[in-house]
Amino acid sequence: MGELRDKMKMALELKGYTAKTQRAYIRYVGDFAQYFGKSPAEMSEAEIREYLHHLITEKQLGDSSINGAYSALKFFYMTTLHRDWNIAKIPRRKQEKKLPIVLDGSEIKQLLAVTTNLKHRAILMTTYSAGLRVSETAHLKVSDVDSKRMQLRIARGKGKKDRYALLSRVTLNLLRDYWRQYRPKLWLFPGSSPDSPISTRTIQKVFENAKRKAGIQKPATVHTLRHSFATHLLEAGTDIYHIQELMGHTSPKTTAIYIHLRRQDVLKVVSPADSLLDS
Repeated sequence: MGELRDKMKMALELKGYTAKTQRAYIRYVGDFAQYFGKSPAEMSEAEIREYLHHLITEKQLGDSSINGAYSALKFFYMTTLHRDWNIAKIPRRKQEKKLPIVLDGSEIKQLLAVTTNLKHRAILMTTYSAGLRVSETAHLKVSDVDSKRMQLRIARGKGKKDRYALLSRVTLNLLRDYWRQYRPKLWLFPGSSPDSPISTRTIQKVFENAKRKAGIQKPATVHTLRHSFATHLLEAGTDIYHIQELMGHTSPKTTAIYIHLRRQDVLKVVSPADSLLDS
């Protein structure tokens, strides 16, 4: 792809895509070119349709991977080559809408109780109590903790947007204990080197260990803490638009998924089987 690759990379950089997305998009288009053995500039809708069908039927990739390839090819043809993209002829695959896993209050308490390492407990508590993405927790700086206004500054979250997240009183007290013992200087949760933040993989391992010790059988991940935060806020009566702002969601549609996870109203509904048959 040589020259086309450089042209696409420049277009991605000008649009402000992250380095990770740039690599992924270039890889997707490179795989497309390799599959046919010719330059993607020489191909059109027929090859794109055939390739996406190949990913679905033969490689049997997941929806996210298929849509990642779709987005990369669409960007390449529309932005890099300035060609039209006919969505009627090249439809995007509809993704399954799965409800996220949520931990209840007792499971959150047990998860924290079995985490005896102070730093690890502070990491899990901060992630849950502020509803953070794992990368946001990893990149918190000491200066992001605003104890006067009781908030955390999340710099360049998803979509490169800054926002403020909740800082609970319990979390602040725990972070103060943590700071007195570890004395972090730049990064709130540094990695093996004080000049580097903790890795997201390390945080994931911390969660996995705590989940195992707590005996939680649900297929939960560290991101489950963020889902649990939003669901628990909604169950406590917090307005959905306030939750959207705290979560850093661009669209209220993204936040609305948590309405389906709220149990307090559903649990009051009695099945007609009970009234008809329980006699």
